[in-house]
Amino acid sequence: MNTPHLFTPLRIGDLELANRIVIAPMCQYSAVNGCMTDWHVIHLGHLALSGAALLTIEATAVLPEGRITYADVGLWSDETEGAIARTLESVRRWSDMPIAIQLAHAGRKASGEVPWRGGHQLAPTAPNGWQTEAPSAVRFAPDSYVPVALDRAGLRRVRAAFAESAQRAARLELDAVQVHAAHGYLLHEFLSPLSNQRSDEYGGSLENRMRFPLDVFEAVRDAFPEGTVSVRVSGTDWAEGGWEIEQTVAFAQALEARGCTVIHVSSGGLTPAQQIPVGPGYQVPLAREVKRATSLAVVAVGLITDATQAEAVIATGDADLIGLARAILYDPRWPWHAAAELGARVKAPPQYLRSQPRQYRELFDPGE
Repeated sequence: MNTPHLFTPLRIGDLELANRIVIAPMCQYSAVNGCMTDWHVIHLGHLALSGAALLTIEATAVLPEGRITYADVGLWSDETEGAIARTLESVRRWSDMPIAIQLAHAGRKASGEVPWRGGHQLAPTAPNGWQTEAPSAVRFAPDSYVPVALDRAGLRRVRAAFAESAQRAARLELDAVQVHAAHGYLLHEFLSPLSNQRSDEYGGSLENRMRFPLDVFEAVRDAFPEGTVSVRVSGTDWAEGGWEIEQTVAFAQALEARGCTVIHVSSGGLTPAQQIPVGPGYQVPLAREVKRATSLAVVAVGLITDATQAEAVIATGDADLIGLARAILYDPRWPWHAAAELGARVKAPPQYLRSQPRQYRELFDPGE
């Protein structure tokens, strides 16, 4: 039988992927002062045994004030780097799955409470809160706080922080870095005219609004020369007057010209006024448009929950890779079950080989 498209290998530069299933970054809100904890060993180690092709570490702040919440992971100091190193040592002892990290700055959506305590934005003067920064002094929502507009020194500071975090990622021997320019966080805030009301060369026209995110990408690319650098984007704001797919395509083309090789197409997160037509695969058409207009490897994500659905996305050429987030939290063996359903093989640790069901005797590939 032919191998299902979802389980064919893919090479992106020097990055070898065993199949087309990637684990998207998922915030755990379980760090202490930016440092990973034992929870991250359990969480990431668990996912590293799933049979997916790539594991992406959650949105990792490049500065303390760039955290979504006070419990976010960071990569801005020797202490935060050391905590990630200890976690990776444990995970890599039992898994050879390639590992990426998403570098991020939350912008005006920073200084939040953890989701299970309401997720509301904390006041700058509150315990665990701080003053947020953004392209313009425009609050995210009526009940959130007004950010400080970044001046030129602030832009240089943020750009340098992204580059320094990328250098730390290189020291950690991570396989890839993803620059977070989606979901209403800082770089997306520069892209969208709803949040970027600057009158200098970083605001106004599409070219100007793309300028700072492209500067950051180039800084990361230069600081991480031996690995893959990707970008996560929101294909649309789902709001009138906001960022749209045509602008996303232009941004993707500009990224490709600067050495980007992979783009992860999500959507939304910029404004509470968004009207999202949520449904199975609702973001796949956005990925398709970027795929048609570039040579980038495209990751599709968003309510892709079953194997036949994922197989169709890859088989039709709408995207090159499927990103799993909540689906793989709910079912950490999703790749195993997809391989069984589609008649493919998937790598499993030798300790688990005895779990192979009788009807799927060719399911597991124990590797070397």
